[in-house]
Amino acid sequence: MAQNNTCANPLLLEWVKEWYETARERNSKGVTTYKHAYDSLKACPIAFGHPASLQQLKGFGPKLCERLTEKLREHCQQNGLPMPPHPRGKKRAYRAVLPGENEAEDEPAPQAKKARKAKPYVPAYRSGAYALMVALASAGEEGRGMPKAELIAAAQPHCDASFTAPPDPTKFYTAWASMKTLLAKELVYERGHPLKRYCLTDEGWEVAKRIQQTTGPQASTSDSSASNAAATPSTSAAPLATSARPTVTPAIVLDDEEDVASQPPKKSEFGDVVADGTAVPDDAALPSFTPIILAPGSFTVELVLDNREIRAKTDRDYMQEELAKRGIEPTVRSLELGDVLWVARCKNPGWLDRVGAEGDEVVLDWIVERKRLDDLIGSLRDGRFHEQKFRLRRSGVKNVIYLVEEISMDAAHFQKYEEAVQSAMASMQVVDGYFLKRTQKMDDTIRYLASMTKMLKTMYEGKSLYVIPTGVLTAKNYLPLMKHLRETQRSASHHISYPAFASLASKSSNMSLRDLFLKMLMCSKGVTGEKAIEIQKVWKTPNEFVKAYEQCGAGEEGKRRKIDLVSSKLGHLVGRKKISKAMSQKLAEAWGEV
Repeated sequence: MAQNNTCANPLLLEWVKEWYETARERNSKGVTTYKHAYDSLKACPIAFGHPASLQQLKGFGPKLCERLTEKLREHCQQNGLPMPPHPRGKKRAYRAVLPGENEAEDEPAPQAKKARKAKPYVPAYRSGAYALMVALASAGEEGRGMPKAELIAAAQPHCDASFTAPPDPTKFYTAWASMKTLLAKELVYERGHPLKRYCLTDEGWEVAKRIQQTTGPQASTSDSSASNAAATPSTSAAPLATSARPTVTPAIVLDDEEDVASQPPKKSEFGDVVADGTAVPDDAALPSFTPIILAPGSFTVELVLDNREIRAKTDRDYMQEELAKRGIEPTVRSLELGDVLWVARCKNPGWLDRVGAEGDEVVLDWIVERKRLDDLIGSLRDGRFHEQKFRLRRSGVKNVIYLVEEISMDAAHFQKYEEAVQSAMASMQVVDGYFLKRTQKMDDTIRYLASMTKMLKTMYEGKSLYVIPTGVLTAKNYLPLMKHLRETQRSASHHISYPAFASLASKSSNMSLRDLFLKMLMCSKGVTGEKAIEIQKVWKTPNEFVKAYEQCGAGEEGKRRKIDLVSSKLGHLVGRKKISKAMSQKLAEAWGEV
């Protein structure tokens, strides 16, 4: 690095150069700083009277300037020179002058930075503050304000969060907490005692007018936009909700789920509506019937909610109350299958009974199975997940929605099961053909159900429904009959009454020997439903399967035959049905005592 004789501060530049070269030789982290300082000082045409003034140049900080000051002090002492005065106490940098410039001339003060203008406050759309502003503005500028209860009732339709209940039991705030922000920003003021009334200030009215200009008609049609969004359902791309926080009490709980699981199942009140019947060998054995036709306008589409879908044991009616606020009056009862379904309810009570069906409701082709993320993990661990999927498949409902609420969980706990959860979600979409909907909390689920209800009303209430008379149905012919009708009469929509559906669902929980054998096979890791079915086609019962292993004999030769038993029969299959040798060995270990 050559010395530049034209530098305005040659002595200071020489010292910086020495330190730079030393830092480079030692491979020190400060080499970049010294390089920047050297380059900027070398290029600067201004002569500085004191090293402290160098802080205005790139690369010079307080430490480097202090080091140069000490170096200059030593230099002055060694050469008998006076030490330049320190520019301490001045508000601006030490006066730097060009060579030959008159130091007595005044230097213009640097121009002050322009203060950034604060943006006007506008609350987020459908937030608590937004809803409160809209509600207060609806009272008019000449109004006397609103008390809290009246204000909450007026604001709730404009807000996605609840003003009366926290988002989940682990939190203590509601949307009403936004009032504190509005009071602090002096957009709202309180008046009256002891009954407080809330009013908009002059600035609050300006914000309210900006809200009306920004949102326009959205404020009154927010629910309709949500309904349109649900008309074409799509899988939510939200990531799985995890956090580093400790495990918290689940936000949503099923009522006494553990107690219910430990008790023997209660006999369904609809259990005898549909007979068991005999197996159907082919389509020719299917019954013929004249459908019962529900004409457009003779029924309404209603949402039916399982009575165990509660928010907390102390807040049992939260879901139905929130649905009611969105214009949906759900019917709450104990469902044999699923957590939510939709029915077509006849406007003429008793009419279905007179024409060959039961009750006043017909089940539509939509059902929801709702799971919290922690409950999904639990069902994967104890096997309920596969059993519930099996029963949903036996229900005959065409459109199954698997709704997962991704509540916050301990990150370390969730990581143990993350792969299993992702695999289960992919399997239910690709293999089972279910629609997966992911939400973050119960309020999101409620909004989705309200939107789905409005969409299904539009879809069904304007067309005829074809109802299968209950007398022709049996537990054995139901699924083949529905499959045949959907393949041969695609333009018609065939359904069954709710009592018939509940009866069939209760029977699906009473598994046949075949179903039990399939479940037993699927307990072996890697044996999917498709693989289990292929095994059951060869060995019809568990007894046949065990005897097949016994016939392989003993000793090393018998052990080899047992290991190859299943793969020798099913190894030729392709895709997901194929049984590999490794899987055949696992089955031999479980069933053949290898």
